[in-house]
Amino acid sequence: MSRLNIGIIQYGAGNQASIRNALDKFGVNAFPVSTKEELNKADKLIIPGVGHAKKAMQQLNSLGLTEAIIQTDIPLLGICLGMQLLGRFSAEGSTSCLNICDYETHKFGIKLKIPHMGWNMVKLADAPLFYKLGESEWFYYVHSYYVPKSANTIATSNYEIDFIAAVRQNNFWGVQFHPEKSGEKGLQIIKNFIELC
Repeated sequence: MSRLNIGIIQYGAGNQASIRNALDKFGVNAFPVSTKEELNKADKLIIPGVGHAKKAMQQLNSLGLTEAIIQTDIPLLGICLGMQLLGRFSAEGSTSCLNICDYETHKFGIKLKIPHMGWNMVKLADAPLFYKLGESEWFYYVHSYYVPKSANTIATSNYEIDFIAAVRQNNFWGVQFHPEKSGEKGLQIIKNFIELC
C-alpha cells in the first residue's frame, strides 16, 4: 500500500489515539487538520467520533473548516459524531450541521439503556466501504443520538428502533459505530476506506 496522508479533523474530540493506532497498522501518515491549508494536503480525511455536536460545529466554524469540508472532493469518513455532523441538523445542542447528507440527528427516546453502548449487529449494503465483509457484521457503538433511515443509508442497525449505521453521499462516508474499536471487521472498514473509497 502506498503511503497516504490521512488528515484527522480537529474539533476538540476525544478518541484520536485509537484512530491513529488503527491507521498506523496500514502504514499511512496521519496528521491533525486545523486549517483549510492542512485539509487540502490530505489524500483522505477523517472526522473522529466522541464529542458534542454543537461544540463541534462551533469549533469547525471558528477554525474556518466548515466550508472547506463542505466543498472538498477529498474522500472523507465521519465516525460516530462525525457521521451525525454530515447531516442537516442535530438535536444535541439544537445545532445546524454540515448539510452534506439529507438527515437530522435525534436523541434516543426508548426504554433500553442510553447511551447505546456495546456490540450490535449491522446490516450492510453492497458498497466499497464493506468489501470483504458479510451481509451482517458486529460492530461497537457508544452513542445517545441516532439518525433515522434516509436516502444516504448504506447500513442499518437496531436498538429497539431501526437507525442508520452507515451513509454515503458522493465522496463523503459515515459510520455510526466505531470501526477503530471493532476488532478485525472494523479494521477492514478502515482499510477499505483507505484503499477503495
